[in-house]
Formats: sequence, C-alpha cells, structure tokens
Amino acid sequence: MKINELRDNAGATRNRMRVGRGISSGKGKTSGAGQKGQKSRSGVSMQGFEGGQMPLYRRLAKRGFNNPFSKGYSLINVGKLQVAIDAGKIDAKQPVTAEVMMAAGIVRKSPDGIRLLAKGEISSKIEIHVAGASGAAIAAVEKAGGSVVLPEPVVKPEGKGKARHRKFKDQDKEAK
Repeated sequence: MKINELRDNAGATRNRMRVGRGISSGKGKTSGAGQKGQKSRSGVSMQGFEGGQMPLYRRLAKRGFNNPFSKGYSLINVGKLQVAIDAGKIDAKQPVTAEVMMAAGIVRKSPDGIRLLAKGEISSKIEIHVAGASGAAIAAVEKAGGSVVLPEPVVKPEGKGKARHRKFKDQDKEAK
C-alpha cells in the first residue's frame, strides 16, 4: 500500500447538510429550526434555564473556599531526609538547602519553597535551610543535634495597609 492509496472506510465521512437552500432540499425555509419562537432565532443560549423554576445551580448550596493567599509549599518529612542521608544522596556535613534536596531528587521545585514536617525519625546532625517547618519537626532535628534555619519574617512598612490606620488611630488617642 502506498500513501497516495490511503482512503477512509466507506461511509466514514458524510457531506454536511446544506440548509436554507429551497424547500425541495428537505432543509429549506426554516432550516430545521422549527416555526418561530426564541429557539428558532440566532444567538439563543439558555443553558441552565428551567422555565422560571429555580435552576439547579442556584438550588444547590455553595461549598468551599479558595484562599488567594495560600502558600504552595513542597512538603518533606524528616524521615525522608534521613533515608536520603543514609543512601548517600545528601551530605550531612553540609547545610541542606532546597537546591541540595532538588538535586538529590527528594523534592520538586515549588513557588513558595519547602516546608519540613515531623513524620519519621532523624538521627543525623544536620543544618536544614527551609521556608517553613512545623514545631515538631524543629524539635526532632534539634533533638538529633541539628538546627533548622528559617527565613526572617517580612515586616510590613509602617505606612502600608492596616498598620497605617493603626498609626493614625494611635495619633488620635495621643492628641486627645
């Protein structure tokens, strides 16, 4: 068989129906849209309309909440770190950073950094640099003789947001 001999199976494709081309065509005059009314006109969109009855999407309760300020951390447990150290993927003598963990293949890149959690056991004395950590994870690492380094919290400038209003409120109290 040659490429120029390729064909669809018989009956696999059909010609489109040409509507509005005379009454003898079978789809002339109203073009299969019926007689008059809203649905025979162009531009009709009535998805979800139930004839005046309260539509289903309004009868059902609204559920859930999408927090626009939520953080997208990659999660890592101390037990998984210990397994990587035992396997030789991570050097316990060097500080363990996000780059080291990604190079070892135990976490993927995330927009907001890595968060350390306390599942599992850790026995190596390591210094871990992460964006966040649970209290139990920090306690587990410190119990093994290591340390967890977290970034400094960002302080809002005095003249921004709610802090600005507090400043003016305090000034009003002092003036009185």
